Amino acid sequence: MQALYLLALDPVVETTADNNSYGFRQQRSCADAIEQCFKTLSKPNPQWILEGDIKSCFDRISHDWLLAHVPMDRAILQKWLKAGYMDKHVLHETMDGTPQGGIISPALSNCALDGLERLLKEKFPTKKPLSSFGGKFACVNLIRYADDFITGRTKELLEGEIKPLVEQFLQERGLELSPAKTVITHVEKGFDFLGQNVRKYPNGKLLIKPSKKNIKTFLDGIRGNAKAALGMSAADLIDWLNPKIRGWSNYHRHVVSSRVFSRVDYAIFIRLWQWARRRHPEKSSSWLKQKYFEQHGGKSWTFFGESCDDEGRPHNVRLLLASSTPIQRHTKVKSEANPYDPVYETYFEKREGDHMAETFRGTRTLRFLWKFQGGFCPVCNTKITPITGWRIHYCVPRVRGGSTSAENRVLLHPECHDRVHRQHLSVSKTASP
Repeated sequence: MQALYLLALDPVVETTADNNSYGFRQQRSCADAIEQCFKTLSKPNPQWILEGDIKSCFDRISHDWLLAHVPMDRAILQKWLKAGYMDKHVLHETMDGTPQGGIISPALSNCALDGLERLLKEKFPTKKPLSSFGGKFACVNLIRYADDFITGRTKELLEGEIKPLVEQFLQERGLELSPAKTVITHVEKGFDFLGQNVRKYPNGKLLIKPSKKNIKTFLDGIRGNAKAALGMSAADLIDWLNPKIRGWSNYHRHVVSSRVFSRVDYAIFIRLWQWARRRHPEKSSSWLKQKYFEQHGGKSWTFFGESCDDEGRPHNVRLLLASSTPIQRHTKVKSEANPYDPVYETYFEKREGDHMAETFRGTRTLRFLWKFQGGFCPVCNTKITPITGWRIHYCVPRVRGGSTSAENRVLLHPECHDRVHRQHLSVSKTASP
């Protein structure tokens, strides 16, 4: 039921949202928020940042405010808000907050928090110098992801005017800033935001890097995995670690991460050497190197394991290096872009195509197939996207002698792939016009 109502509510939320709100929204991501940080703070001003954190945002949003302002069936919304929750077979009432785990909760929280950027722009216009600042610009900006946001210019402005304005805005919605987590920081001291450290150095250059806390958390997880996997084979351990390394490095590949990636690779190598030592305490270092490390791609210490493919043929699997992930500047979504507005249809189609091409990075066959088909599924003739997913289909089945070359393969939607096999349909390989 929440999914059904969200289909109607989400276009309204997107249309009324703050331009620089990036959390829980269509076609937006953490990378967009970080890139907006760079665009804003790389300028000579602002120099000060208010790092705001709302105390228990989802748990404290006022029911009265939501019922009065969210444009949906109020009777249904009230039932969701007042439904309560079960804990140890006891029903607890919910007097405030949004449904825990409900898929509509992020949209409700965005409804409550949207409007703050417009309020700040009205009071402190970005393109109008203010007499209270000696004819200078106030340089007040807001960037929000979920319930975190940052603004800035002078410390006195943030303490005396911005923070009270934010507190009043939140109070109307039953929310408040966390005193422990809300701080005012100079850009040259730096601050952590969404797992990245944002800091302007004395030479005036702004650099964004993976934060020390984020790196430590990631490596602690790798260490824990290696300890828990003492009885695993090297191939199983690699299958366990590679998705974690790939996900972490892909998240940080849009910022200044090259040196961090190399240090992370070395730290992981140390953990894996310790894993091998504990696994074979009586063996020599040369034996361990020959058993678990090989020369590959110009590197002499590539961790590998022996595995078998679907047909039982042996092959080596290798540990993914974070440093093998190319650093690439993220192209930020336009702040005003709305995926439900027909004006931006071609804009989002191009972004989606660029994203798909990047998704197939390192897999030349998939990229070739997707481009050859023009991004369309040949069965239903609609777009293949990260949301729809895809399956590789052999035009001539391999059991009938079909080859594994790209000429015999096409990309289909998962449901189209199931339909082809269920109904024994034939699929021909034709290039999209």
